[in-house]
Amino acid sequence: QVMLVESGGGSAQAGGSLRISCVVYGYSGDSNLCLAWFRQAPGKEREGVASIGDDNLRDYTDSVRGRFTISRDDSKNTLYLEMNSLKPEDTAEYICAAQFQWHCGPLKRAAYRYWGQGTQVTVPS
Repeated sequence: QVMLVESGGGSAQAGGSLRISCVVYGYSGDSNLCLAWFRQAPGKEREGVASIGDDNLRDYTDSVRGRFTISRDDSKNTLYLEMNSLKPEDTAEYICAAQFQWHCGPLKRAAYRYWGQGTQVTVPS
């Protein structure tokens, strides 16, 4: 059973930086794994932020491209999201997602089977 556990959220000033992490438990490394970050703000739909496949191809939603960087350390079964130049509109709960496949498809909620509980990121206006 795969379990995802996020950490590293918190509060940062506008223009600041944060790095959040997600550890993948129950994964032996013998299957391809696509990993992604989603976020959900109060009263809004969950949206895809970034993804990285076992092919190491990265995808970003337009609003974060150039500011956020997704990466993974397979030796630690850990996914990261480095967030720079943070804006108040980045405030949301950030949720890690996973699916057993080599290449990540579109950043759509329905494409991912496994989900973490989320970590809160707040950028006061």
